Amino acid sequence: MRAGTGAGVTVQRTAAPGRVAAPWLALLAAPLSFGIGGPALVLADIARDTGTTVASATWVVTAFGWGISVGTPLLAGLLARRGVRGTLATCAVLVLLGAVLVNAHPTMAVVALGTALLGLGTAGLLACAMTLAEGARTMGLISAALAALGATGPLVGSLAGSLIDWRASLTLPALGLLALPVVLRRPGPGGATVTAPFDVTGAALLMALVTALVTIPHQPLPAAVAAALAAGALAVHLRRRPDGFLPAVLVRSPAFLLAAATTLFLAIVNFGLFYAAPVLLARQTGWSPAAVGAVMLWPYLLGGGLSWVVVAVTARLHLRTVAAGLAATVVAATLVAWTVAAVPILLVAFAAGSIAAASGQGALARHAAEAVPAPYRSPALGMFTLCYLLGTAFGPAIVALVLAT
Repeated sequence: MRAGTGAGVTVQRTAAPGRVAAPWLALLAAPLSFGIGGPALVLADIARDTGTTVASATWVVTAFGWGISVGTPLLAGLLARRGVRGTLATCAVLVLLGAVLVNAHPTMAVVALGTALLGLGTAGLLACAMTLAEGARTMGLISAALAALGATGPLVGSLAGSLIDWRASLTLPALGLLALPVVLRRPGPGGATVTAPFDVTGAALLMALVTALVTIPHQPLPAAVAAALAAGALAVHLRRRPDGFLPAVLVRSPAFLLAAATTLFLAIVNFGLFYAAPVLLARQTGWSPAAVGAVMLWPYLLGGGLSWVVVAVTARLHLRTVAAGLAATVVAATLVAWTVAAVPILLVAFAAGSIAAASGQGALARHAAEAVPAPYRSPALGMFTLCYLLGTAFGPAIVALVLAT
């Protein structure tokens, strides 16, 4: 059966895939979160062994954030053209190669390249898990698993670093490959096959823009110039191909831009606080990294849990009201975290930032999708997610630079 996407793309529907149990899909997708939180408490060890500073060591997080940011739309495109089996095979190669590079040679360039490949591969594993998910309960389990592993990431990463070394902390996202044998045994995990030509130029320009943006905290002037050039070239390309990789209707929608910009801001602040938390807690308490990681569990698990309530409560509110309220919350959380020394208040601030960011991802995604015509809602959600994931690259790098001054 043929069905058009409405965005200048024709899709060929294949046979429905065999059902994969929800826990296996959660295992396939959720270890991605370890790539975000796992390095939080081992940056000093990475800096020592690679002969760099802690600020430079955040390149491993920036590279992973770049990987999942560009990997989300790119591998979603691969999924549409090659189906689940082909995408899973590609992602497995990327993840394994990334893990090999992380463990190959302790130089920052090689390690960062390895985490970038891990990010690319695990972004594709997440896309495949979402595609194979059947029903709201399965989607909910995947989301809950992502949040839970994100909250436990610093503790698990610290324990892996203590028991083995910091390379084990960076390789944790590869645990998603444990689900591959079960997922691949299911009959016919195909999906949709897109017959329209892939917008190679649009994808390349967007990748160039994202790459330049995530480099700004490390190399401000040249990266800003590169970002401006890439943005200009992308704007020209949008006029020539308005229904390409980045649909022009998205950048022409004020509501979509507000939702995307707000989620980017929330993510930057939240992931910045996430990486500032161990330093701030250690300064006030002198606790070990494992103890800090254990204490960080409750504010971030609480944030993920309460976000479901906040998303439901704000469902009928106007976009501007939701955006302003969530932005004000993370700003207040940041001010409290940087000015108050009491540990209980610090933890409340971290929880507030987590609640706002997680809630924004859910509440603002709906507004982003509804801001464009129905045929463009899928790419709108993809680009919205890209904006959120960019926060994983920006936040830790900015915080490391601030703490280093």
